[in-house]
Amino acid sequence: MPPQLLLAIAAILPFLGSAAVISLPGHARNAAAILAGSTLVACLACIGLLYPMVSAPGGSLVWAVDWLPTLGVQFVLRLDGLAWLFAVLVLGIGALVVLYARYYMAAEDPVPRLFSYLLAFVGAMLGIVLSGNLIQLVVFWELTSIVSFLLIGYWTDNASARDGARMALTITAAGGLCLFVGMVLIGQIVGSYDLAVVLASGDTIRSSPLYLPALVLVLAGALTKSAQFPFHIWLPRAMAAPTPISAYLHSATMVKAGIFLMIRFWPVLAGTETWYWIVGTAGMATMLVGAWSAIFQHDLKGLLAYSTISHLGLITLLLGLDSPLAVVAAIFHTVNHATFKASLFMAAGIIDHETGTRDMRRLSGLWRAMPYTATLAMVAAAAMAGVPLLNGFLSKEMFLAEAVDNAGEHGLNLALPILATLASAFTMLYSVRFIRQTFFGPAPHDLPQVPHEPVRWMRIPIELLVLVCIAIGLVPNLTIGPALAGAVRSVLGARTPDYDLAIWHGFNAPLALSVVALVGGVALYGVFGRRINANPRGGPWLMDRLDGGRLFERAMTGLVTGARRLEGHLGSERLQVQLRILFLTVLLAAMLAGAVRGLDLFAPGRATTFDPAFALMWLVGAACAVGAAERAKYHRLSAAIFVGGAGLVSSLTFLWLSAPDLAVTQILVEIVTTVMLLLGLRWLPKRDAAIPAPASEAARARRRRIVDLCIAAFAGLGLAGLAYAVMTRPAVDGIARWFVEEAYPQAGGRNVVNVLLVDFRAFDTLGEICVLGIVGLTVFALLRRFRPASDSLGRPKQQVSHDAYDAARAGRSPGDTAADALLVPRVVMTWLFPFIVLLALHLFLRGHDLPGGGFAGGIALTIAFVLQYMAQGAEWVEERLRIRPIAWIGVGLLVAVLAGAGSWLFGRPFLTASFAYWEPPLLGKVPVASALVFDLGIMVLVVGASALMLVALAHQSVRRTRAAEAEAERAAEREPA
Repeated sequence: MPPQLLLAIAAILPFLGSAAVISLPGHARNAAAILAGSTLVACLACIGLLYPMVSAPGGSLVWAVDWLPTLGVQFVLRLDGLAWLFAVLVLGIGALVVLYARYYMAAEDPVPRLFSYLLAFVGAMLGIVLSGNLIQLVVFWELTSIVSFLLIGYWTDNASARDGARMALTITAAGGLCLFVGMVLIGQIVGSYDLAVVLASGDTIRSSPLYLPALVLVLAGALTKSAQFPFHIWLPRAMAAPTPISAYLHSATMVKAGIFLMIRFWPVLAGTETWYWIVGTAGMATMLVGAWSAIFQHDLKGLLAYSTISHLGLITLLLGLDSPLAVVAAIFHTVNHATFKASLFMAAGIIDHETGTRDMRRLSGLWRAMPYTATLAMVAAAAMAGVPLLNGFLSKEMFLAEAVDNAGEHGLNLALPILATLASAFTMLYSVRFIRQTFFGPAPHDLPQVPHEPVRWMRIPIELLVLVCIAIGLVPNLTIGPALAGAVRSVLGARTPDYDLAIWHGFNAPLALSVVALVGGVALYGVFGRRINANPRGGPWLMDRLDGGRLFERAMTGLVTGARRLEGHLGSERLQVQLRILFLTVLLAAMLAGAVRGLDLFAPGRATTFDPAFALMWLVGAACAVGAAERAKYHRLSAAIFVGGAGLVSSLTFLWLSAPDLAVTQILVEIVTTVMLLLGLRWLPKRDAAIPAPASEAARARRRRIVDLCIAAFAGLGLAGLAYAVMTRPAVDGIARWFVEEAYPQAGGRNVVNVLLVDFRAFDTLGEICVLGIVGLTVFALLRRFRPASDSLGRPKQQVSHDAYDAARAGRSPGDTAADALLVPRVVMTWLFPFIVLLALHLFLRGHDLPGGGFAGGIALTIAFVLQYMAQGAEWVEERLRIRPIAWIGVGLLVAVLAGAGSWLFGRPFLTASFAYWEPPLLGKVPVASALVFDLGIMVLVVGASALMLVALAHQSVRRTRAAEAEAERAAEREPA
């Protein structure tokens, strides 16, 4: 199998697996776990097979397809030593988390949803580490923020989970926006967004005047994602997520994305004083604040969260030093931290799962009940503390060696050995506390559950990770050595230093500092352990007032309050006021442009002939518009009819001006929107001109109408003058001629409008159908909560009259007259259904060459559904037709996206269309364009969105008022059981 194909499979398969898992039933956790685990193992196998290609010096693998070729942007997958190492971490620990989560999650939890989100997150993380393009990296970067929001807030009924997810999304997404601007600046500096070109342009970037803003913006993204001070506040709140998610996001993936970014761009952004002070200071502060805060946590996951912050600060501090050896230590500790921290989170989850609590004040003596889990957790905690013969010891020694070697070169480095030793002592202190409080002491009592060992399969992921900690600690050169060397070479290139992963380097300063830290941490716990355990708040001393969560909430509250005040001054809930402000702004802009540049609307230009028939038609349209405005307040039905008349005139205008495609679409849209307007107007509160209004209110309304009339007159006259000026001047030789000339040679279609929508401007159309789908879902969501006004619940007057007539005559029952009157229309509308379906298919299939297309076909098919609802009612139709509008929206969007992505298989940009001629028997030569598939997606989505709004409106007739629902509930409660 070609290596590029293996790389593409590894990048795409997690997203396909996510889509497959989410389609499983909510109770199918075994099937979901098997599918998710198999997906990750398959991806890991693909990445593993590619190791020989990246292990050689300078080795890399690139797979690229055009994405936005006119902007020089490609979709590039780039695998080198660093990307390979991070991909193995993401996939390997991800597979172990899936196995662990299968036994951690309860049977009633919707486990397929969890695994679907997890696979999507894996795909986003792989997208970051494998991206060979700056814009592509940012897209996947923001995708991790979105999916992590879903993962952290998985338990939607938990307020802490919702708040933690919101905080994480707010901070990391804001950092992602900064990163996007920073990447654009780097691309402008270099002249390319290709990562390989950028990494080879370090001197150009550092010497550019845009270096400082680019650096600050890129680091804003990296520091927020990696939870560096002062942005670290989101990570402890994210502990409300299920423990498997915490083990994954906060050990190997989400927080490591920021670390990966700083490592990846170290060769081009580091080496300046600005980098040193920003990155070094942030890392030092984070390391100390995290370690100090971890000491006082009573919650196991809280301790591990702040410990994660501290270790991320350690790695960031190493990257802030202008030393290649520090980069080696940073990469090495990134791997080590992922292994021991994932195992510790899983151990904490087992303790919580089997005892019912994570509070260390209630836990003690678990060694007796859970000896295997206790042993595994103690080894992992020892690795975290940097105890010899474990992996954490080796990378901590490298860190302390760099602290000693760099002492004195910069201002911050003068205190580096002391602060590094202090942070290491704090790490030993909270590690000892974790072990002592949880596993030793008297037997636990008053626990929610009787503690016991978990099932065997739940412990296997921890065993494998602890085995890795021991193996790296004992034989680092045989285990992590080759992969680490490949990652280091891919980052540093010719600057790769000589380093040794030996366990013993003799008696030296780093060893002395390590001993001081280990002994000092144990001594500190011996002296202050009781006071720390008795701390009622569970928060760090001297930092009680610096509650990041409270500060964040105050900031968010201030933003919301300020926005509401601004909205109160500048906005209004009334649509009239909003439109008034909009039109006045446009009018002022037009008047300003005319005053500055001059505006001669009636300059001599191209002569046009006067056609009385066309003028008469427009007079009818204008009369309809005026009539709709005059009747809108008290006579909504006639106003809707007048609006339909104005729309009909617009359709005839398109037809008159030789635009049949627009005319067909306009008339179809008019039919659907008029029916939906009538359905919606049925449930609005009634208005009656006979109801007297106060004199002050009448005067205010009269003034408002006069103002609106003046604005409408100015806007209408302005647009009319602008249209007159455009139409009476010589035509501009723009791009229209190019579209007409190239529609058939390049897209195989003679209908220029349709070719423009589904080929030349297909990306715009994709965005527009996304908006249409969102609008349909929004309307449906709003109308689900809507209940009709009480004064609109009564039967229409015509129905009352018909029912009275039926009741007064023998042999007739109420409703017979209405049924008789609608008999013929009902039969006609029912039998029109298959013919309109054929018309919709006809419009769809002919759209590439003749008036029609996917949008017109979708609206026509919607009309078929509209007629059935009008003829038979919602209940009758839905008993016979399974209309699933939301599924139609999803399928349509998926088809459209896949139609665009299919061009990648042929090495062409996204949404590149192709056409050929097919010669089936009897039919002869038939033109076939790939844009037809994209147009099919448009048609399906249009039907789904339109039908969803239709269903939402039609269901109002079968719903009860809230008062009726409440009364029914009370009646049900009164009934005897």
